[in-house]
Amino acid sequence: MVVMKALLPQTSPVFMSAVRLIPAGFLLILGGVYFGRSQPKGWQAWLWISLFALVDGTMFQGFLAQGLVRTNAGLGSLLIDSQPLAVAVLAAVLYKEKIGVGATFGLFVGVTGIGLIGLPSELMTALLRGDFTTVLEAGVFTIGEWFMLAASLSMAIGTILIKPVVRYADPLMATGWHMVIGGLPLLMISNQIEQHQWQDVTAWGWLGMAYMAIMGSAIAYGLFFFFASSGSLTTLSALTFSTPVFALMFSSLFLGENLTLVQWIGVILTLMSIYLVSLRSSESDSIEADCELGAMTKAKILNANEQVAVSSALPLLQQSNNESLNQNL
Repeated sequence: MVVMKALLPQTSPVFMSAVRLIPAGFLLILGGVYFGRSQPKGWQAWLWISLFALVDGTMFQGFLAQGLVRTNAGLGSLLIDSQPLAVAVLAAVLYKEKIGVGATFGLFVGVTGIGLIGLPSELMTALLRGDFTTVLEAGVFTIGEWFMLAASLSMAIGTILIKPVVRYADPLMATGWHMVIGGLPLLMISNQIEQHQWQDVTAWGWLGMAYMAIMGSAIAYGLFFFFASSGSLTTLSALTFSTPVFALMFSSLFLGENLTLVQWIGVILTLMSIYLVSLRSSESDSIEADCELGAMTKAKILNANEQVAVSSALPLLQQSNNESLNQNL
């Protein structure tokens, strides 16, 4: 997001979103071909990939780009990084993922931590006091914030959609094709409504776009949706809480920006939330594994008892057969 914000003076938002998606998608597809991954087959695979592309590609990147143009960076980060809450609710409803009290507490701790990191102190104080009049008068919930909220919800729904997508297609190939298909409408929209999309982009600007396409899209998307296809969606989404933490740390190291005490508290709360959600997920997995192990052990014990019963009855049968033979003789 930092690179996207820095590139906006040189290019247009929708064009930048398309450039972020389409080249990255082709990189993932070429990588999948190199590693022998199978291409999507059948209308169901392409239907789910197209829906995935519309929500997580076109809508998410489009809303994000428009929101970055119009939003305050702090509140924008809070809105976009709060999507694990929506993922947790959707995953619990649709996939019966167990959230638990600890994970729920961890999610809200994470949102609080992001708020301390990104929101201005006076607005955070007003929110904690319940003074929503001050917040509204400050003009923070403008159209830009609504765009960021729409981007957050689009990303959450896109994360949920990865489960049915991978039933019909390889995760790597599905991610690559959804980026290409999702980026094409953005490119057409940019061609119709925007001007001077690339004429003012400098060499450093193109380098920044290459960074967005490779690191911010191809690698980040590929890894995220690969793990989302087989792991807990709630736990994985909670890792996005770490985004503002790393942004602050890198700005402190390379740009000399100092964190305030409130921001340090936000960093601690955010890291704590990731730990709480991950710990709760590990406990749930351990309980499920123990239940499966107990069931298997019980089955083995029953089998052993049955074997004992059978082996105990064999001498009696043999004795009865011997007595019958003796009488016949």
